[in-house]
Amino acid sequence: MRGLLFALLFPFFLLSQTSFELAQNYYLQGNSTKATPLFEKHLNQYPEDLATLEYLGDIAGEAQQWDSAMIYYKALVDNDISNANYHYKYGGVLGMKALSVNKFSAAFYISDVKTHFKKAATLDPTHIQVREALVELYMQLPAIIGGSKDTALFYANELAQLSPEKGYLAKGYIAGYTGDVEAAEQFYKKAVAQQRSLMSVSKLVGFYKNTNQINNALEVLKQNLALDDQPNELNYQIGALAASYNLEPQLAITYLKTYLENYSTNDNTSEQWAYLRLAQVYKNTGDKTKAIFWIDKALTLAPGFKQAAKEKILIQQL
Repeated sequence: MRGLLFALLFPFFLLSQTSFELAQNYYLQGNSTKATPLFEKHLNQYPEDLATLEYLGDIAGEAQQWDSAMIYYKALVDNDISNANYHYKYGGVLGMKALSVNKFSAAFYISDVKTHFKKAATLDPTHIQVREALVELYMQLPAIIGGSKDTALFYANELAQLSPEKGYLAKGYIAGYTGDVEAAEQFYKKAVAQQRSLMSVSKLVGFYKNTNQINNALEVLKQNLALDDQPNELNYQIGALAASYNLEPQLAITYLKTYLENYSTNDNTSEQWAYLRLAQVYKNTGDKTKAIFWIDKALTLAPGFKQAAKEKILIQQL
């Protein structure tokens, strides 16, 4: 009876929601296509509604529509100049815009990127993300337009006060960027010892991959997967690494199947990627039948999966 009553009342519940509430629900469900026109409708009625401006800026940013995102985030900053997160988001999208244009045009944005990131850091002494962004910014900028290792280290040290793990990761990034491979490895190891999070483990694994120490990368993944609180994602990373470098095929199969058995929508990597990796393992071992089976599962789940389509061509050539 209660279920029937809910079914009867549900359409009225939808009608009672505002366009903002409906849009917010769609956005949180991952449906930006339906959320956007509703947010825009709400913004037409309430042009200075900060929450709506932020949602629309986030949607534009996720779609890499930098010009639109810049408009929304600038409106946020103009309406609330003391909000650190608004400065962080505006500086971030300015930075992405700078990366999308030629180097001469990019220089036009750099000063504003630094201004808004620094403002965010000043307004919020606990804002971790903006300090991470500042470390990368000052390392990547040429010295002639304001790049500075010392400034990057300043923000890395601030990060260390807020999160020792993030501090070590930032210092590992700086060391790696300047070519100090030994120091970078030690900082990444310290980050893993400090937190053993998916992020720190992934950074150490990435370091080993970038320096062609694949066996070390695989060992780090296996060691950390043994901990009870590690996420399912590490099962995928082990399998993907072994598949990509044609290492220990049975190990790759075991971990990829474990990932699929434990898969949930909370995992970072979609099922089709695990299917693709299994297909690669069987391709590497010469088992064309099983390789086709797994690549077809990937393509059935995601018909537009370009990497899987390319892999199928390679498998068919066996």
